[in-house]
Amino acid sequence: MEPTFIQKASIARFKVKRQSSMANALSTTTTPAPSKRKKVTDHNQLLDDDQEPLLPGLPDHIAQLCLSLIHPSPSLLLYSVCHSWRRLIYSPSFPPFFSLYALLQYSNSIQFFTFDPISSTWDLLPPPPPLGLLLHHPSFISRNLPIQSLSVSQNLILLAATTHNLAPALSHPLIFNPVSKTWTFGPPLATPRRWCAAGTVRGAVYVASGMGSNFSNHTARLVEKWDFIEKNWKKKGGLKDGRFSREAIDAVGWRGKLCMVNVKGDTAAKEGVVYDVEKDVWEEMPKGMLRGWRGPVAAMDEDVMYVVDEGKGFLRKYNEEKDAWEEIMESERLRGAQHMTAASGGKLCVVCGGGGIVVVDVVASPRRLWLLDMPMGFEAVRVHILPRMTRLNFGVPVLSSTSSTSME
Repeated sequence: MEPTFIQKASIARFKVKRQSSMANALSTTTTPAPSKRKKVTDHNQLLDDDQEPLLPGLPDHIAQLCLSLIHPSPSLLLYSVCHSWRRLIYSPSFPPFFSLYALLQYSNSIQFFTFDPISSTWDLLPPPPPLGLLLHHPSFISRNLPIQSLSVSQNLILLAATTHNLAPALSHPLIFNPVSKTWTFGPPLATPRRWCAAGTVRGAVYVASGMGSNFSNHTARLVEKWDFIEKNWKKKGGLKDGRFSREAIDAVGWRGKLCMVNVKGDTAAKEGVVYDVEKDVWEEMPKGMLRGWRGPVAAMDEDVMYVVDEGKGFLRKYNEEKDAWEEIMESERLRGAQHMTAASGGKLCVVCGGGGIVVVDVVASPRRLWLLDMPMGFEAVRVHILPRMTRLNFGVPVLSSTSSTSME
């Protein structure tokens, strides 16, 4: 069998390393080993002066182009070959692989983590500005106060939450960029709110309904849009009433529309609406779509919509022509599902009962499902799929995991 490109490159690297070792062994003079000095590259990455080339005989910038074209997943293949290749896949100039980003709860606090599927480690994100987010309150003993987040244009957006005095915690959306590893604030909301409907479609963020410190019929019907590249929110066509201010709602972007229901779970009293972003109009949700909306919903590439029946543990896919949800699989691990996100490569990440995270590969045959190992004592609240963070050094990871999966 003809060796693969990775095998050929690894052999070439081994030969160069072996020749260098033999030359050192045959040397007739001995000199003290020079101390390794560190230098800063154009990307502020620390490298050794005597670092070996990425591919022997090629300039590093050409070698990087070659290595980035490896299929199906260059990062997964390059990680275990050598340290220089490992450094490369985390550098700002190398095409990033996708990682899982999660809001994890510990007691009454929230921490922001990312799970690296290549190294199977959990790492803390840089700390955000102080927000005073509240998860529990004596007035709501049986439930957590919601924190609403979403992802758009490869950024994590924290959009709505509650402070200790039951007021909205955010007057501006808080944005985390994985490449720069920085937090910034977006444009101010016309009306800061909590317990709202929030979603994205075609690169724009939408916030609908909700309430401020107190209920207001105006706020409960208000809809705002933020094109991520712009610096302001725009008012859009409002809801006909305030029935969507009862809970924190995930509005699902699907084929140029936003789909949402007013209450979570499997209840006959549920109402659903669909917002057409081109026409700026709200319509009743199709009966079949509403009937099967029995848990968290996510749309893969805003085209294929999936739902987890949180009561029965079924995973289903929506068929628009039949206006029906078609069963994909069933698993006890999907019971009690609270939140779900979808990756382009055919994987769903589900926050299930007890705060665990289940990954489902819906394109594999047969379907695959596995549970991620969580950091000790933490429970998942929200999950998102975004590009991995850059790494300028390789210290000890925060927490390791035996789970390993590509998000691509």
